[in-house]
Amino acid sequence: MAARLCARHLPLAWLCRRAAQSQGRHYRAALCAELKHPLIIEEMASSPLGPHEVRVDVHFCGVNFADILVCNGQYQEKPPLPFIPGMEFSGAVLETGTDVNNVKKGDRVIGVTSNLNAMAEECITDQKTLWRIPENVSLQDAAVLPVSYGTAILAVEHRARTQPGETVLVTAAAGATGLAVIDVATNVLRAKVIAAAGSDEKCKLAMQRGAQSSVNYSQGSLKDAVKKLVGSGGVNVAIDMVGGDVFLESVRSLAWEGRIVVLGFAGGNIASLPSNLLLLKNISAMGLYWGRYQHQDFALFSKSLSSALRYCQQGLIRPHIGAVFKLEKINDAFLHVIQRKSTGKVLLSLK
Repeated sequence: MAARLCARHLPLAWLCRRAAQSQGRHYRAALCAELKHPLIIEEMASSPLGPHEVRVDVHFCGVNFADILVCNGQYQEKPPLPFIPGMEFSGAVLETGTDVNNVKKGDRVIGVTSNLNAMAEECITDQKTLWRIPENVSLQDAAVLPVSYGTAILAVEHRARTQPGETVLVTAAAGATGLAVIDVATNVLRAKVIAAAGSDEKCKLAMQRGAQSSVNYSQGSLKDAVKKLVGSGGVNVAIDMVGGDVFLESVRSLAWEGRIVVLGFAGGNIASLPSNLLLLKNISAMGLYWGRYQHQDFALFSKSLSSALRYCQQGLIRPHIGAVFKLEKINDAFLHVIQRKSTGKVLLSLK
């Protein structure tokens, strides 16, 4: 019923193309037909593969805040309507194009999509954006890795250059990316982590996942709480996903030659940074937009995913899943993320 009601919003050319393809194989997908409206579940016709493309039977798809922004028209990338959201997935290869040589039918893979389309029972992507999953890593755990762990690895390893024994402050620490940062910093880089979150429950989870100490920044000054933990020397690295006052207090908590990496603005406010804060302690402030590396430095982008799979295979990291929804509950999954009900990664299950 929802599909029929929303059909009038879809471009005529798109509807005609679907009708022409209706005799082939079909699959279900979550479709954004109108910005700032609930997604609908549509039956889609399979498209032919290009020479370098791969068709994947999607088992799990990550649900990210960025997906919600895209569907509200508030993200950096604005795909034409209608579109299928979804940036990351895990699944099994169904079919390969004539020139594909790095995966074969039946291979278990994780993937990222440059044109979205992962929230579907199958998706098509270029062969270079697929990575084979090691045998001892489950499809569900693997689905957590691309965005959250890819971001975490580039943040703490590449941008912050975190060293063993250094102290890392992580804000929004109980979210999917925050927990990934804790996991990588603690268990791969052997750094000491202070987890900062907005409730005692979230702080408790961050501690269970490897943080050495925690701060509930809803109960007072983050800077003062960090000072009580580490003294006036400060922390070596801060990874911030909140923005606003939390970002500024994180900057003020840094040690001499400290580094802060901005990953987002979950609090809704983008702070203005007084440059004297950088000068006084020779602080470095930098940003990380993980997805941009796919186009600007693909070798580094690919390395972040290969590293995530290797760390998982070696048992160094343990992805944490907060909630799993079926495809037809996609709008419930979006609401779950918006209301910050979940700690850890939210996934869609397509099986």
